[in-house]
Amino acid sequence: MNFLTMVLMDRRFLWLLLAVNVVGTVYGYYWYIPQLEVTPPHFLLFVPDSPTASLFFVIVLVAFLRNTHYPLIEALALITLVKYGIWAVVMNILTLQVTGYLSWQGYMLIASHGAMALQGVLYAKRYQMKLWHVLAAAIWTLHNDVIDYVFLQYPKYPGLEMFVKEIGYFTFWLSICSIGIALFVYKRRSSLQT
Repeated sequence: MNFLTMVLMDRRFLWLLLAVNVVGTVYGYYWYIPQLEVTPPHFLLFVPDSPTASLFFVIVLVAFLRNTHYPLIEALALITLVKYGIWAVVMNILTLQVTGYLSWQGYMLIASHGAMALQGVLYAKRYQMKLWHVLAAAIWTLHNDVIDYVFLQYPKYPGLEMFVKEIGYFTFWLSICSIGIALFVYKRRSSLQT
């Protein structure tokens, strides 16, 4: 077992990571309140993308602390952490580029969402996903893209409204890449077990 693996799976570190992710998840849902207040009820589950991704990871961490696995949640966590982690970093950088200004919260979102994507990848080799878990998570993810960009329930970033079509296109391919990473992780784990 290498040093990084020892640190990542150390129970004290897992508890610290769990606390950080719980706080981040709660803050994420709080950040979405203004949008959720005007969201039709049947779309509510699909609007708060990043906090739902971190919620999946919170469940994964709880499973690790209980010495168990929830493979479907692991697949959802991996795909959505990478996707929405990268997505939010890009959207905040784009906001800075388009408007010439980014609040301190924007910089905080860049750091926290970059960390989301990183933790998704760092823990990937610990996951016990099967192919059906990845495919089910892929359906969830692509369905969420339809809700966001066909039914226009995407996260609202002031100043980027004129780029919705381009952002939707970028988001679709980011979903495909994130699903590809999960398939790679699944295939690699399968080949190591044979």
